[in-house]
Amino acid sequence: MRPLPTDAEAVVFDCDGLLVDTETCWTVAETALFAAHGLPFGPEQKALVLGRTVDDAAEVMADFFGRPGAGPELAAELLERVRTELDRGAAALPGAVELVRACRAAVPVAVASNSPRDLLDRALRSAGLAEYVTHSFAADEVSRPKPAPDLYLTACEALGAQPERSVAFEDSATGVAAARRAGLCVAVVPSLPHIPLDHDWSTPTLTDPALQAWAGTLGSASAHALDVGVPPSTRRAGAPDDPADTSPLTRPGESGAQCGRPPHGRVLPGENTGMRCSTS
Repeated sequence: MRPLPTDAEAVVFDCDGLLVDTETCWTVAETALFAAHGLPFGPEQKALVLGRTVDDAAEVMADFFGRPGAGPELAAELLERVRTELDRGAAALPGAVELVRACRAAVPVAVASNSPRDLLDRALRSAGLAEYVTHSFAADEVSRPKPAPDLYLTACEALGAQPERSVAFEDSATGVAAARRAGLCVAVVPSLPHIPLDHDWSTPTLTDPALQAWAGTLGSASAHALDVGVPPSTRRAGAPDDPADTSPLTRPGESGAQCGRPPHGRVLPGENTGMRCSTS
């Protein structure tokens, strides 16, 4: 497992099942649809739809139910059921608010979600994250949602960050595939722990002390670059004034190699999009 880079230019988060406990809402809705067709809904069925868009999940269900062509009908029903559950409230997952706040204080952050805009907004508001997430991108705002790289590429472009110098946080195979194709460093917090996910760095929970420590060192390298090469007036608000340790986060027994590989959406008024300074 590779360490997370402290010189990342941006951090992009998935939403459902990663920052917000919306998977409970989705599972209730999915269970009801399967029950209506006389079928059980367990971990195996959940793995079929986890991380997919509403339309893709509905097509999978249509095939599973033996109802070819019923995808649009099932998508509409699934969407309405999820809306109902979200209106009852969805909480931020443990450590999510603290991590987003810590990252946002140092580098630009965004959310890239495979949910449609209305569900994404409901989830962020319900979890108390909307005030910290001023850049967000939804599945219905790009031509190709996850597992295509479009959401991550769009988010990085809006933040003024290079994908290969940015970090993605994901919880599903669909999201991981999108982040990997976009070239971001991939950190995973699996929603289904029994299913292995491709990753550069992994943890079972956002409350992992090593993860929180990494967030505290973010921006140290970029702060130094700003100090020596960019006028103070162009600094991102909230970036640290003094460079800290720029070594990557490592755990015992890990190497020190950095991870990573060689417009739509919502941006709230007044938000700094993270001007990137060039380094040699």
